[in-house]
Amino acid sequence: MPARRKEETQVTPEPDAPQANVFLWERLDRPAPAPRSALTPARIAAAAVAIADTEGLDTVTMRRLATDLGVAPMAAYRYVSGKDELLELMVDHVYGELTLPDDAKGWREAMRTLALRTRTLLLRHPWVARTAVFTLTPNQLAVPEAGLAALDGLGLDADTMMAVYRTVDSYVQGAVGYEIGLAELMREQGWSTGDETRSGLAPRLTWLVNTGRYPTFTRYVGEASRKDDLEGQFETGLDAVLDGIAARLGI
Repeated sequence: MPARRKEETQVTPEPDAPQANVFLWERLDRPAPAPRSALTPARIAAAAVAIADTEGLDTVTMRRLATDLGVAPMAAYRYVSGKDELLELMVDHVYGELTLPDDAKGWREAMRTLALRTRTLLLRHPWVARTAVFTLTPNQLAVPEAGLAALDGLGLDADTMMAVYRTVDSYVQGAVGYEIGLAELMREQGWSTGDETRSGLAPRLTWLVNTGRYPTFTRYVGEASRKDDLEGQFETGLDAVLDGIAARLGI
């Protein structure tokens, strides 16, 4: 995970600013103080997510957030101690958009649904993929809870259940990471379609293929008919992972 940059300007928090030894979600779980303004954690998170979605995560600063919210630079410090806690709020806000699967669907359909919906979520908010690996928030933790709950009762021990969940989640993160990287490359190069992307990469790829060192990849280039069907590729790989789990564990 890339190191987070320190806020460029040190701002002295308000007198009732968060205590450093009490983590964000413990504080927010306490009874809310009497409101002094319309500013809330949810409003802070929504504004920060909007900035990250449209302009990138690096543009999210406490000063920029205050400007967009129309509040004093110190106002958000009543709820968050700085950029790290702001990112926690943002990640939690995003994962709050995820509709968790129905337990009645069975383990495989539940895991498949969870994977597909997570892919959609991460593609909608691509910055989350590089910030949320080890973030622990209420809405984010609800995702592995749903996955483990789908596996519970199948005769698997706790370690195996977690291994299965992480295997599926690792596939999702890896596949979506590729899609996000491809989208970033296309945006940087001004390519809007798969054909434009392949045309832009053609000189380098042609040289590599003509070396004769990559016959199987050359076959893919010449024969594949669904190169731009990223969703279909994702589902094919996902089903292969789930097939393997079912066969290996007999579930």
